[in-house]
Amino acid sequence: MPKYLIITEKPSAKRNFEKALGGANGHISNYDYELANLRGHVMTLKEPADQVPADLKAKYKSWKLQDLPWDLHDLAWKRTYIRAWNPRSKKSESTKSLVDELKTQAKRADALVIATDTDPSGEGDLLAWEAIDAIKWQGPVFRANFADESQKSIVKALNHLVAIESKDKHGAYQKGLTRNKWDFASMQLTRAATTLTKKEGYALVSRQGRLKSAMLLKIYQQLEAIKNYKKIPFFEYRFKDDQGNIYARPVEAKQESVPFRYPTKEALEQAESYPDHVNVQEDSISEKTTKPPKLLDLSSLSAILAKEDYKAKEVLSTYQKLYEAQLVSYPRTEDKTITPEQFHDMAPLVDDIAQLVGTDTSLLTHRQPRSSHVKEEGAHGANRPGTKVPTSLDTLSKYGPSAKRIYGVLAKNFLAMFAPDYRYRQIKGSIAEYPTFKTTLNVPISMGWKAVYQDQDNESDDSQTIKQLGKQAKPQVHEGQNPKPTAPTWKWLKTFLEKNNIGTGATRTSTYGELSSGKNAYIIDKKGKIDLTTDGKAVAIMAQGTWLAHPKTTKRVFDIFDQVGKFEMTADQALDSIVKTVAHDIPVMEANAQLLVGQLGKPKQTKKVPAKTKDKVTGQWRGEEISFTAEFSGHKFTPTEVAQLLQGETISFDARSKRGSNYHVSGKLAKQTYRKRSFVGFK
Repeated sequence: MPKYLIITEKPSAKRNFEKALGGANGHISNYDYELANLRGHVMTLKEPADQVPADLKAKYKSWKLQDLPWDLHDLAWKRTYIRAWNPRSKKSESTKSLVDELKTQAKRADALVIATDTDPSGEGDLLAWEAIDAIKWQGPVFRANFADESQKSIVKALNHLVAIESKDKHGAYQKGLTRNKWDFASMQLTRAATTLTKKEGYALVSRQGRLKSAMLLKIYQQLEAIKNYKKIPFFEYRFKDDQGNIYARPVEAKQESVPFRYPTKEALEQAESYPDHVNVQEDSISEKTTKPPKLLDLSSLSAILAKEDYKAKEVLSTYQKLYEAQLVSYPRTEDKTITPEQFHDMAPLVDDIAQLVGTDTSLLTHRQPRSSHVKEEGAHGANRPGTKVPTSLDTLSKYGPSAKRIYGVLAKNFLAMFAPDYRYRQIKGSIAEYPTFKTTLNVPISMGWKAVYQDQDNESDDSQTIKQLGKQAKPQVHEGQNPKPTAPTWKWLKTFLEKNNIGTGATRTSTYGELSSGKNAYIIDKKGKIDLTTDGKAVAIMAQGTWLAHPKTTKRVFDIFDQVGKFEMTADQALDSIVKTVAHDIPVMEANAQLLVGQLGKPKQTKKVPAKTKDKVTGQWRGEEISFTAEFSGHKFTPTEVAQLLQGETISFDARSKRGSNYHVSGKLAKQTYRKRSFVGFK
């Protein structure tokens, strides 16, 4: 009986597989299995200078413009282990031990099974192959594709494994790899923008990227439009009937010149006049319906919660924890609908979910799949509650501050599809003597799904309080103005990104969270309303006119990545797009840098603080008297540590980097060289 090593993406995924299969080892289908887990990416691309021959290292380490752009053929695309600070162990840890453990497990296997997330970007396949290459595996590899981490999905996937002939012919991996290389090569534009920004006196890292640059530039342009807005008043006649309805002449969208609008009230009254009383007529009356709103993605969900001051980064983190507990569905989906199978899996849980979130089950009368929400397409399905229903909303608090609200909004949005359509009566009327003056009333008949879920991310169309047309109307002068640009919000930005197909719901949310958190944040978020920090404005100014920040770029490169995954284009052909982007954008950034002072004002001058002379300690080391610095990275050696160092022992302690992050240090005294000067110091 063959034995397969099933590689899951992270420890929580492995635990879910154990529950589904009955243990970390066992038998399924026609093979024995053993479970292993990664921790997301366990390998990463080495720094550019470590990807090239010795004679090119200086060029690829440089941030100077004369050393850009790169020749991508110089890069070996080598990977290395990831080292990161572990807050639990309070140590800087490498992924090497995890890879070594995987290698040991693989020696007991006849084949490997990639059971990482099946995501549309190919990310799960990429991180799996990084680990497989790291252990130098040469045997068979299979792929398990599952919609979520429910027991049914896991078992089904492991009973229908797909053999991978080779990674060169594995489309999802090639897609993920090409995207990974493209984004790595785009690092050049961060280097160029940072160098040019610093040259103008602004000390910041100008992080540029497909999604980052597009988001920041859009916000900046909107803020500039608001700043430069000039009110232009206009006056026009409208009618108001005895029920309070307003009758106005229609104006086409973006119509620049409206003939019945005048710059002053006097000009209006000279040009037009109407009798004191006119008659109202009913033009039509019809019954209309509105289907339930589409299922939410993560960016739509986080935009709703942003109004309650839940930050995007926290929502994403909490949602991931809820997913790992099978309480909600897969987060990084691009699907807008669910499959018939997913619908039938969830249908028996509808009443339990409704009772949990306080929805009257008698409202959920539409129990058949809606063609607008259930389709034979997609994989993970749109965001929705998971197959495991919590006992109460209060039990969710342990997953994060936003957990209860995430589940509540997600559940009610999902339940809306089981409610009838919203029905309303639409009444259209006009002024009998002047029929170009019109009004429309929408009068609710049956609330339908709106009694289950009021879509907080859209304007409600049932706010009409007037139920009927009046009999007569009077003219009145209406004062208006040219529309002021909308104040930017997370919802507004999310809508722009959706319209231009930039990123997925999850990547939009994670990128927004990254840009709006931390001491070096670019975005200021206050209950969903957004502004830019000075650094954020600087990065946006540098992105103006670049291809990288253009709304169509991400869509185009994702189309390219799809073509690579379908083997309709080679990786080299795909990477030519980033080569051309860098060549185009660097000169544009050079011109943009000249605008910084004019837009932001002169940079603040930082006072140079004289370097402090570090204390030294003296003692005998290896038979000779030496002096060495008495501290390292903010940590001052204790008398005991000094004695240990002089005796040649290794010491360990917590230190703080120049950027303010904590890390763990181990080292001892050693002979070193700095600028051709030899010395003994802590290493």
